[in-house]
Amino acid sequence: MPQPAAQGEHVALDALAPDELDRLDAAIVGLDASGDILVFNEGASALWGLSREAVLGRNYFREVVPSTNVPGFRGRFLAGRRRGALDESFEFVFGRGPGPLRTRVQMRAGRSHDWLTIEPLESLGAGPSREAVMAAIGSRARAEPVDPSICEREPIHVPGSIQPNAVMLAADDETLTILAHSTNAVEILPDAAHALDGRPLAAVLPLGFIDAVRARLAAGTLTDGRSLRRTLRLDGRDAAYYAVAHAHAGRVIVELERAPDSPDDFGDAHQTDTELAVGRLRAAATLTDAARIAALEVRALTGFECVLVYRFDPDWNGEAIAEDKIPDWSRSLFGLRFPASDIPAQARALYTKAKSRFVIDRDCVPVPLVAAPAAGNAPVDLTFAQNRTLSPIHLEYQRNLGVNGSMSISIMVQNRLWGLMIGHHRQPHYVSPETRAAAGVLTDAFAMRVQEIEARTLWAERQAHLATEARLVRELTRSDDFVAALTGGETTILDLFGATGAGIVSGERVTLIGCTPPAEAVHQLSAWLKAGLAAEETSFSSMSLTADYPGLAPYREVASGLLAVFVDGQRENLIVWFRPEVPSTVTWGGDPRKPVLAGDGPVAVLPRRSFERWVEERTGFATPFAEWQVSLAISLARAVEGVVLRQRRKIDELTGLLAEKERLLAQKDLLTREIDHRVKNSLQIVSSFLQMQRRQIADADARQAFADTSARVMSVARVHDSLYQAETIEEVDLGQTIENLCRDLAALAGEGHAVDMTAETGLMVPYRKAVALSLIATELVTNAFKYGSRESGVGRVAVRVSAAGTGVQLRVCDDGAGLPDGWDANPRGTGLGMKLIRAMLDQINARLEVANDPGACFTITA
Repeated sequence: MPQPAAQGEHVALDALAPDELDRLDAAIVGLDASGDILVFNEGASALWGLSREAVLGRNYFREVVPSTNVPGFRGRFLAGRRRGALDESFEFVFGRGPGPLRTRVQMRAGRSHDWLTIEPLESLGAGPSREAVMAAIGSRARAEPVDPSICEREPIHVPGSIQPNAVMLAADDETLTILAHSTNAVEILPDAAHALDGRPLAAVLPLGFIDAVRARLAAGTLTDGRSLRRTLRLDGRDAAYYAVAHAHAGRVIVELERAPDSPDDFGDAHQTDTELAVGRLRAAATLTDAARIAALEVRALTGFECVLVYRFDPDWNGEAIAEDKIPDWSRSLFGLRFPASDIPAQARALYTKAKSRFVIDRDCVPVPLVAAPAAGNAPVDLTFAQNRTLSPIHLEYQRNLGVNGSMSISIMVQNRLWGLMIGHHRQPHYVSPETRAAAGVLTDAFAMRVQEIEARTLWAERQAHLATEARLVRELTRSDDFVAALTGGETTILDLFGATGAGIVSGERVTLIGCTPPAEAVHQLSAWLKAGLAAEETSFSSMSLTADYPGLAPYREVASGLLAVFVDGQRENLIVWFRPEVPSTVTWGGDPRKPVLAGDGPVAVLPRRSFERWVEERTGFATPFAEWQVSLAISLARAVEGVVLRQRRKIDELTGLLAEKERLLAQKDLLTREIDHRVKNSLQIVSSFLQMQRRQIADADARQAFADTSARVMSVARVHDSLYQAETIEEVDLGQTIENLCRDLAALAGEGHAVDMTAETGLMVPYRKAVALSLIATELVTNAFKYGSRESGVGRVAVRVSAAGTGVQLRVCDDGAGLPDGWDANPRGTGLGMKLIRAMLDQINARLEVANDPGACFTITA
């Protein structure tokens, strides 16, 4: 029987006929340059259980055996072809298909295509924990709900193994002596055939890297999830390796991954793509838009078939609020909710510390860690390790979802686990470290946008409520009856918290407003709260009141939500707010009452199998009251107690505070007016200097330029003068301002020039608009004096200021011959005056109309 060629005989397989290849014991695969299958012998068919016809023409790495689409397999193939000398021999462990199986792989270049020879060496077990899970799955007969706390006791931070794409070393954080290592370390480390235990890290890793580790340890910047990242070259190895080091629990842990020969081999994310994606996130106006963009951009970066934005609610149930997926992804999770037990407490705690996890192959065979005797019996804590294996229960959960390769990145908002960015792939899926980092950056950018959007929304809502509460407190200070002050004025307690009903119980007196239960039922509710709340508690809130207090069940349509707060220590006075029932349907991913299943033997719990849509009809629930609303209600109750129920003992204090605020406001108003007065005086001084300079200049054009500039400065000064004299500091009497301005302009133009002024009184406009219209009036009146007069040195201009709908109208007409025919009403002249007019029109969104009546008339509507 023919046998595979020995090392160095590169064309031996080329010489064999197809039937001779089929008689070989090893799996023989012929590949073209892109990895598409050209030859697939019987040994390969037997190894993977696939017929030759089913795989010919398909890509070996991406489609047929996607667990090989990693730098340690496909990366070697691409690097060898790139060198023009494909000649690789290495061991590779296959997971579920065809294994678990350890094999010897040879890659050789042939005459017309390349050859893979795969020889099985050893069948492997999946590991005790995984085998126990699989055995329990095979034997279970029914689903039974169990205590979810069982899940929470699983020690997921000390799995004792890592994913096979990495090598791990664990050293003492003081001596940097190796205390534990993964069993595959021998594959890449120099001289690893000798025992690694007890050797210094510097004996197997470059000294520059070790020096950097020591420096970071000394600076205290290698703990709490912070890490050192480098690309290393190891002695005796052609390939580069990504190295990540961190310190935790007395150990320095170093993880090494083979780096792709070229960044394009596995689609490294480019900085430009990441920056553009972050820019699109920043432009998102709503949480829905931001989540949708984040899912789309992260999937584009990482290549996962589906990416979800998963959000936790206050009870740690989750909801997929955004999803981006390939067209043929069959199981959409968008809009589904998942019970808190799907991601138990200890998993959420781990997500809070170590913020990203990537699983290349769910069915990979974990690589165990072995420890030196000096390490003691304690397992290596892999909380912050990037390549730690996941819980077998979690991996089975992924199997039930139909997911193989996966990603989960923590979305941290204000140092709290807000949600997860989750990637799913139906086949094994490798993501390069650079792309993983980019996905983390993009997820952090999304978290920041979430914080901005939520904070802005919350701030606006709280400010509105604070303003309402302030009005209520002012009413309290003016009234001897706090009930009437809070329920009978223009502003009432019903204006708070989005309630539809509210009331006050004061002794036997019950006062209700809005939609509420009857007074007798509310009085009984008050007695129940008085008896049930602990002595130190003053408030109570519920989103399902009829479940907490069945006595109000007949009124759940108007009182399914309650916020109640006692005013006084004797609990004789109670303020309540009611919210109505909001009937709804909640779509769960599977029955939430059966989040986990009972296991057998060594397996205490199993993940549920079903994720089919399960709709729960919810009644008796209202929109919950937020924590800040409860706090605001308590502060209002304290104000009631302090202002009214203690016989106005603090009224003087509050009145003093109000007087102080009014004094400060008066000072602010005075200061503002003083500033306006000084600005006006300064501008008038500038205008006078310009006039003095003008009189000393002989050139006519220059004299006119100084005159024009002086007029413009004077127009702004007139606005500030009007502000100084106005009753408010925000608006200006436009008619008075223009009238004073025209008087100044006529005087500036000299004898023979006059302005006929018509202005409506009390025409108040904002300061910004007043400045713009004053400058426009200055230009038009000055031009009318210069160009619109029939006789040189003589001119009369008519100016009118009036209201126009919701705006104002300024009209300037000269007594000249008018504008020539064909004069453009919106000229694009280059003179400074017309540029200034156009700029002011644009600034206040005003409109200019020009006509002859009979002289030139300019009408501005703003």
